[in-house]
Amino acid sequence: MELQHLDLKLPVAGAERVPPQAFIPVFHDWVRAQDREELLIDVADYSHVPDGPGIILIGHEADYSMDDSGGHSGLRYNRKGVLSGSNRQRLGQALRALVGAAQQLEDTPALSGRLVFSRREVALAVNDRLLAPNLPETFAEAEPGLLEFFRPLLGDDVLILYRQGDPRERFSVSITAQKPFDLSAITSALS
Repeated sequence: MELQHLDLKLPVAGAERVPPQAFIPVFHDWVRAQDREELLIDVADYSHVPDGPGIILIGHEADYSMDDSGGHSGLRYNRKGVLSGSNRQRLGQALRALVGAAQQLEDTPALSGRLVFSRREVALAVNDRLLAPNLPETFAEAEPGLLEFFRPLLGDDVLILYRQGDPRERFSVSITAQKPFDLSAITSALS
């Protein structure tokens, strides 16, 4: 199975909520700096949409967003473009981009240290229903490769949970670590 168009989300930890509008100037700074792997183009405010995409940093190859979809606030990385290489390389690129952005946001002075991301959970979805239909067979085929990828990064006790839901929805899993993982260690391992 070829996994393309990966969508990863790192939830916000804790009860304190940073107002969505606080991310607009931060993301505009990212567009000006162009220091991410992808070409960044613009920022869009969808914070008025309940459980929606929130504040989106639009890029050519991928989008970043602080969204509230699924009722959980978090940083989302959505790879739009097709990547060459193996599933392991594509997962590595997407996770490296997500974790790097999370670290950058946590270290942003304008957010006053109020933002902390989870060190126990990552959500993964595939934005291609043809390549990865939302079926138990897809999970059975994808699970061994996902475990092989995530265990060295998040710990041997990592769990990958699949919620089938409606077949019209995207294939998605939740990756949960029993012990907190270190974002810097993940970045180093994937560099």
